[in-house]
Amino acid sequence: MAYEADYGVFIGRFQPLHLGHEHIIRDALERVGKLIVLVGSANVARDPRNPFTFEEREAMLRGSFAYEMSQGRIIVEPLDDHLYSDIAWVAEVQRRVSDIILEDANPEHAGLHGTRDFSVVLAGYGKDNTSYYLKLFPEWGSIQLDTNNSTFGATDVRERFFRRIPEVPYAALSKGVAEQLEEFARSDEFKALLAEAEYLEAYPKEWGEGPFVTADAVVVQAGHILLVERGQLPGKGLLALPGGFVDKHERIRDAAIRELREETAISDGKGQIPPAMLSSFIEDSATRIFDAPARSLRGRIITHAFLFRLPERRNLAQVKGGDDAAHARWYRLGELRPEQMFEDHWSIIEQMADL
Repeated sequence: MAYEADYGVFIGRFQPLHLGHEHIIRDALERVGKLIVLVGSANVARDPRNPFTFEEREAMLRGSFAYEMSQGRIIVEPLDDHLYSDIAWVAEVQRRVSDIILEDANPEHAGLHGTRDFSVVLAGYGKDNTSYYLKLFPEWGSIQLDTNNSTFGATDVRERFFRRIPEVPYAALSKGVAEQLEEFARSDEFKALLAEAEYLEAYPKEWGEGPFVTADAVVVQAGHILLVERGQLPGKGLLALPGGFVDKHERIRDAAIRELREETAISDGKGQIPPAMLSSFIEDSATRIFDAPARSLRGRIITHAFLFRLPERRNLAQVKGGDDAAHARWYRLGELRPEQMFEDHWSIIEQMADL
């Protein structure tokens, strides 16, 4: 059978995988030799928008396409978010696709010219942002796929699922995915996500939808970064940068210092470090605004991140959790994992600490 391309690339979050996704994948398989499915947001912590891990979503795909995956016609790989760098995201997509093709193809043949001997197309459909993706991958062709006139999306499934009496919409899911959701509804993870979903639903009714202004402190010392564990919803139990909302009569820079002191009680041998000294540690040239519209599920929150570079010393500054932080602690930068982090704080650290 002659295909339009050797490889197709389909990018999605699949939160969860539904029949609309499955129809698109089957349509793509009729037009490409092999389909590379990149599962996005693979490096984020669970939240009501991204409730399922990469492994759980891979299991959904494997349950629905067991034969195709066993035959090597579908190749599933994780794809991390890089919220504030399209360049980093594009580079990761290109790198993953290249690595997959070179490993999948005959090594001797592929080694001659890399991936240039293979045709690659980006598979997309009218409902998503494929036209945006195409601008980022001009070296690939594209195929437009039929959505089978689906009137639902993953958001609709999640809204019906995260309720006190969860509803699994069988009409929108394959049998295996529906059973996986039923099992998930009995887990502690579901209970925690439901509590967070209810909190987030009530949040704008009490506080409004913003925009709000916050300040975050990116504090580094001797290869470590200072983080707090969130003690309350949203993101209870996740790691976060010290920070919070700016008071009505407060400068944003002063808010970052105040939140740092309140949440970590950062101290040296003489006691808690005074605001003026903390201010002297700020690298003003590194200050950045992080304003992705969907960075927080609470509403439109724009944060200003300040880089505090403490003097390199054998003994790190002393810290202790306070305010709404369950604890404050130094973490080795090289040992942090994105899925431990609250909201977009990993992306902020990536940008601010040059990871």
